[in-house]
Amino acid sequence: MAKIKKEDALLYHESGRPGKIEVKPTKAYRTQTDLSLAYSPGVAYPCLEIQDNPDNAYRYTDKGNLVAVISNGTAVLGLGDIGAMSGKPVMEGKGLLFKIYGGIDVFDIEVNEKDPEKFCEAVERIAPTFGGINLEDIKAPECFYIEERLKKTLDIPVMHDDQHGTAIISAAGLKNALEVVKKDIRKVKIVVNGAGAAAISCTKLYMALGAQKENILMLDSKGVITSDREGLNEQKRFFATDRRDVHTLAEAVNDADVFVGLSKGNVLSKEMVKTMAKDPIIFALANPVPEISYEDAMEARPDVLMSTGRTDYPNQINNVIGFPYIFRGALDVHATAINEEMKMAAVLAIADLAKKPVPDVVNDVYKVNNLKFGRQYFIPKPVDPRLISEVSAAVAKAAIKSGVARKPIENWNAYKRSLSVLLGQETKMTQKMYSTAAAHPQRVVFAEAVHPTMLRAAVQAHSEGICHPILLGNDEVIMKMAKELDLNIEGIEIVNLRHPSEQERRERYARILTEKRQRDGYTFQEANDKMFERNYFGMMMVETGEADAFITGLYTKYSNTVKVVKEVIGIRPQYKHFGAMHIINSPKGTLFLADTLVNENPDAETLFDIAKLVSKSVKFFNVKPVVAMISHSNFGSSQSDGAQKVKLATEMMQERYPDLPIDGEMQLGFALDKELRDHQYPFTRLKGKDVNTLVFPNLTSARSSYKMLQMLDADVEIIGPIQMGLNKPIHFIDFGASVRDVVNIVAVAVIDAYVDKIKTRISRNKAVRELDAI
Repeated sequence: MAKIKKEDALLYHESGRPGKIEVKPTKAYRTQTDLSLAYSPGVAYPCLEIQDNPDNAYRYTDKGNLVAVISNGTAVLGLGDIGAMSGKPVMEGKGLLFKIYGGIDVFDIEVNEKDPEKFCEAVERIAPTFGGINLEDIKAPECFYIEERLKKTLDIPVMHDDQHGTAIISAAGLKNALEVVKKDIRKVKIVVNGAGAAAISCTKLYMALGAQKENILMLDSKGVITSDREGLNEQKRFFATDRRDVHTLAEAVNDADVFVGLSKGNVLSKEMVKTMAKDPIIFALANPVPEISYEDAMEARPDVLMSTGRTDYPNQINNVIGFPYIFRGALDVHATAINEEMKMAAVLAIADLAKKPVPDVVNDVYKVNNLKFGRQYFIPKPVDPRLISEVSAAVAKAAIKSGVARKPIENWNAYKRSLSVLLGQETKMTQKMYSTAAAHPQRVVFAEAVHPTMLRAAVQAHSEGICHPILLGNDEVIMKMAKELDLNIEGIEIVNLRHPSEQERRERYARILTEKRQRDGYTFQEANDKMFERNYFGMMMVETGEADAFITGLYTKYSNTVKVVKEVIGIRPQYKHFGAMHIINSPKGTLFLADTLVNENPDAETLFDIAKLVSKSVKFFNVKPVVAMISHSNFGSSQSDGAQKVKLATEMMQERYPDLPIDGEMQLGFALDKELRDHQYPFTRLKGKDVNTLVFPNLTSARSSYKMLQMLDADVEIIGPIQMGLNKPIHFIDFGASVRDVVNIVAVAVIDAYVDKIKTRISRNKAVRELDAI
């Protein structure tokens, strides 16, 4: 973890708009009608509905997605009692984490009150505003009383994250670490160094998992907490040991299986670690300096399983793995509390997730190839996109089962999918695409199966049930790579096109291609030589019906692939050109862009074909196209050749398709701003309509547009390129495509192939009926 400089931290918080969070409207507000609905007089109606039934606050307000992060600043990070206002940057930061990981809105509230009674009274009075309360940075022992009282007096979830967040994540980590070393939690000896709020909560949760109280030693600043010590508070007294032979940390860790540090840095020495039992588990969670460094622990005991609170070492115990999803699940069922059952559900969900194959996005972030369950990975990474669906759903189920939920969830698969949409991991369009493909999986050839991204994508697509992959490449190389990447390719077909066993098929493909292209100068020998190239061989698999779709592009230049696809597959007879489209999914809606791959500087006739192709392709996704033909010019304002070709293509489209909402030429700003366009150019075919399809005048403008969106907006999902106008489902992907990018295209290709089969079947049936009639 890089050392953070004071100047950098201050500049980060001060630059631009000060602070880290803001409030944004969720409803339209541009017109007077909008404002009258948002406020007076329209706002009176939901007020009266809430008066009749207070639960309607969840229906008509943000209550169901709003959490208060509340602190009095008495225990801020490692800074201690610095006061309520001084802790505000931390509370804002917590709000930021709630939003980016859980999609939850937050008001940070700093209460300048140290008296627990008065603090609770203040919280109780403002509680109706919120769907949940996250208590933060309140010192012990007051935090215990405050949380317990608020849980009793309020009918919304209340959680002190400093206690329970750390407890939940570390409990999941402990469960898995013990599983790795095959130790029984009921028998292990545990040393907890620290006796504050987090330490108390952690140890209680370990006991709920099965740890035995008599096997636990807890230490505070005075040493081992023993039952004969005077002045112990209730929480420490509960964990006091009757043993009289241990007093120091060195004595406590001798022969211990587990050390959990929630204290201060550099208190556990290498010599102490050497005295621990075989395969010791060390959770050194003091931050930023742990109780012992990762390097010292590994040097002292190479068999150690180590966790810290730091991002730069394996198995980070980070509360962000828990609190956003615990509150997410609680809010979504309108829970009245966060109870022990919900906490345990979170523990088990987090622990189970670490045992599942790791998504490619996680490997990419941490610059590794194959994270898998074991000594170096037994806690999920904070960036794992599955946390929101798995942990939130587990917590929500536990809330319903334990009787604290006010709202049922009937369809859990749909609920999990909605959570992915919430954070922009998927859109409704993507979900529908995947579910359709999974219902009708097809045989898809992966041309560059020896590329790690392509191989991972094939395995992921197979595991998600959206296709039957065919891996094209050297089988020995593919199997070796799969082993190195820890990928299960069992049941996946591999075709080594250059192997002698494929000679008959190569020659058969060559004869078919020769017959098809003999008037273009093809000879059998030339065609046979080409069958040693993966694109020719793979496309011939699709052409002959031995596969249904083909994916390529990670290695091959577009120009070469375009040449091959024209020779082998060909362009649909109703078009003279083919092109490619990208789908842009953003919080503001979905856009379809063309041509983003094939035609570098199209003339009017080519633009006409592109516009026809993209209009048909948009309908393929069950969307009615509203098309803008993009130019630097607006409706004749420029007489340049570039503007005139777009104008001509638009006129051709309007003449051919009089009912299609399409117009141009126009600038991008007017295309996307309906009110501006309608005011300035009220004569267009697009009046009153939101444009969803953009046809660009050349390849440079189209590719630059979607690439710029991709780089500037993290909330944008881009799917493509999607080929349009070919006789068979052949798709090229971008050079830098991720695994998810490839799998998205696979889903499109599968649906494309399935629809083609349906059309072929309908055509055949129609032909049979016509023959019968004759």
